[in-house]
Amino acid sequence: MINLAQKDIQHTLGKFIVTAMGVGMLLGIVLIMIGVYRGMMVDAEILLQDLNADLWIVQENTLGPFAEASRVHEDLKNTLRSIDGVDKTAALTFQNLQLPAATKPVRVVAVGFDPFGDINAINKKRLIAGHGLTKDHFQIVVSLKTGFKLGDTITLGHDNYHVVGITKGTVASGGDLLVYVSLKDAQRLQFLYSNARIRNDRARGISGGGDTKMVNAIIATLKPGFDVDEVAKNIKRWKHLAVFTRAQEHTILTKNLIEKASKQIGMFTAILVLVSTIIIALIIYTMTLEKMKEISIMKLIGIPNTLIIKMIVQETLLLGVLAFIFGNGFSHLIAGNFPKRVVLETPDALALFAVVIIASIFASFIGVRKVIHADPAAAIGG
Repeated sequence: MINLAQKDIQHTLGKFIVTAMGVGMLLGIVLIMIGVYRGMMVDAEILLQDLNADLWIVQENTLGPFAEASRVHEDLKNTLRSIDGVDKTAALTFQNLQLPAATKPVRVVAVGFDPFGDINAINKKRLIAGHGLTKDHFQIVVSLKTGFKLGDTITLGHDNYHVVGITKGTVASGGDLLVYVSLKDAQRLQFLYSNARIRNDRARGISGGGDTKMVNAIIATLKPGFDVDEVAKNIKRWKHLAVFTRAQEHTILTKNLIEKASKQIGMFTAILVLVSTIIIALIIYTMTLEKMKEISIMKLIGIPNTLIIKMIVQETLLLGVLAFIFGNGFSHLIAGNFPKRVVLETPDALALFAVVIIASIFASFIGVRKVIHADPAAAIGG
């Protein structure tokens, strides 16, 4: 039996392929949007994985430094070791910085930690050049994408910092690159006021130049055999602080902080899928209109509606499949050019393929309806 869809597509092959490529670019953007969301989830987990802490201790009635302002005393890391079950502790600071570069400043998140402490914030697996921090002052480890090289000097505040190490794949939850400095330098950058500010405060009767013995969070690891929730309750009870387990901190980073962004991406993705469906429907409707005379002739000579409808549905499905193939290739082609991480996963592509097939079937109904109402007499009259 002659395949009507195959014959019709062969007749307008170039137009059919170009149309599929156009729809495919829309579907490619859908995959990119899903990939951006996946990338945000991956970025949010990097710092948690590198620090590998069981507990996050932050200022009371706050969600911690990733969600809102948090300040606790640095020496809390020492007193926390007296809590039964606590093994290692470390004080950390987090702050946004603009690294001066040749073209334009590079926005980063600086992690301050004690290089001689119990917990090293730098994951050695991500260190691709140089070494970690070995001094209390004026050393910095940067991400590869900052553009700085080993031995470069970066001016922050009134001091010069020397690049001693380079990492790869280190980003904060918001996608900004991570750099690492010593805790003392980080406190100086974050909490110590400038000379002009100190003089201005003294003129106002305010003494002091800022408390530099503060940090944004304390992290802790537990000894084997201790229940993390029970230890967290003990810290809350005796120290009057907010304490989050690793799972709770993961929830804060992956849901609380990117919830609105994920909803926005989801809405945009749904709109693109809807637009793609409408475009496919319009294309099939136009293709059906262009061959209404031929359809009328087919009905006039006795070809059943079911065979003609089968042709329309087959063309629609083939258009959807080709569009998905082009879209999948397009998304992988441009994913690496985005400033933030884009993670393209096979399950997401398969889910989109299923949606495209369903959308194509629904889109074919508009062409099917036109076929059913086609008048065989139009073949004679026109």
